[in-house]
Amino acid sequence: MDDQIGTGLPASIETAWGVRSRPSKGPRPALSLERIVAAAVRVAAADGLQAVSMSRVAGDLGVSTMSLYRYVSAKGELLALMADLPFEEPPARRGAEESWRDGLARWARTELAVYRRNPWVLRIPISGPPVTPNAITWLERGLDSLRGTGLREDEKLSVILLVTGYVRNQGTLQADIAAAQAAGAAPQGPEMMSSYGRVLARLTDPERFPALHAVIAAGVLDEPDEPDEPDYDFNFGLERVLDGIETLIENRRTGRG
Repeated sequence: MDDQIGTGLPASIETAWGVRSRPSKGPRPALSLERIVAAAVRVAAADGLQAVSMSRVAGDLGVSTMSLYRYVSAKGELLALMADLPFEEPPARRGAEESWRDGLARWARTELAVYRRNPWVLRIPISGPPVTPNAITWLERGLDSLRGTGLREDEKLSVILLVTGYVRNQGTLQADIAAAQAAGAAPQGPEMMSSYGRVLARLTDPERFPALHAVIAAGVLDEPDEPDEPDYDFNFGLERVLDGIETLIENRRTGRG
């Protein structure tokens, strides 16, 4: 299989984009790239990313391992296409009456929701800029949310990298905590933070760690009387990121900076 045609991308990625022609005559093949990727995603969702292998996917499809290589030449390509599949429903374009800030916040929360439904995606290493169809559609929607802001095009791209980096980091943190709790390696619920506060109070000297003890003394790490607002920490951080972007936009509007 010639992996470098036209775009310079692997044939499987070109096929996902629909820029590589498929035979129009003859019987429909029993196997397809879509079936292979969907089967690999089912394995990851059921047993974790570490369970995904060409042989496992082939076995689940009832075909030989070698038959998969007619559609995808390496596991790295399969992982890239797997990571793309959960993003097949991108957020809607920013509405005519929607502010850039609301549109970008909605984009970020939609991305976090994808990671929560598919935490295995976060275990796939990032090996380069996005090139798969769904990822590029998401990039387009993110950039579109910044239209009319006065930012330069390179600044818009940097803003999207900043926001998606924040979302991915939060998604990874939440997935790691959830996995530890599921394995019984960490307390669950509010008692996790309250026990953390008690442990820190015993371990640390207030003269050596005065700023930390101010947090402990303020009851920040105590078990709350009422449940926290869902996603409080994520939303707090996201709003601060957006505050910084808003300052940049204002600086560009007024000619400062």
